[in-house]
Amino acid sequence: MKTNIKTYLLASIFLVAITYSGMAQTRKRTNTKTVTTKTVTKRTPNRVSSTKVVYKTPKKKVVSVRSVPNRTIVKHNGRNYYYANNKFYTASRGRYIVIAPKIGFRIRTLPVNYRRVHFNNHIYYNVAGTFYSQVGSDYEVVEPEIGTIVYELPDNYEKVIIDGQTYYEFANILYEKIQVDGTRAYEVVGIIDME
Repeated sequence: MKTNIKTYLLASIFLVAITYSGMAQTRKRTNTKTVTTKTVTKRTPNRVSSTKVVYKTPKKKVVSVRSVPNRTIVKHNGRNYYYANNKFYTASRGRYIVIAPKIGFRIRTLPVNYRRVHFNNHIYYNVAGTFYSQVGSDYEVVEPEIGTIVYELPDNYEKVIIDGQTYYEFANILYEKIQVDGTRAYEVVGIIDME
């Protein structure tokens, strides 16, 4: 009887081993992969040193004209500048050179092609990339607040690179291309401090 028990016991163990082996081969193996995601937040500049700005076109062609008809004299910090055709000029060697408007320049009347820009309960008047704010009866060139959105850039904007990111610059104001309700727009993200 002991031999029969041993035989049945061995046969049962053998049968269980074969069954388990068959199950082990048909089981699916599951490998657990750990995926680490890194969130990259795009750092937008606020105030940026001009030494960090790389222009895609290193040298801009300086255009000068012999005369500025129907000009208005704009006095700023003891110097005369000139305003005509929505542009500011400075005199140099008997010619006039178009310049980016300086903060604080004032004009009496806005050109007819201005656009109102509302941001944070503030009204700006944008004329070809220049932001004005009404001060009394005049309009003064100001820096727009970060986050202000416009829907077109002036004709002579420039592409710049700051810390590997591409921005658009005009009159030391940095813009980033965005989408607003499916429409292309540009958000003010920073100001270049000239050094």
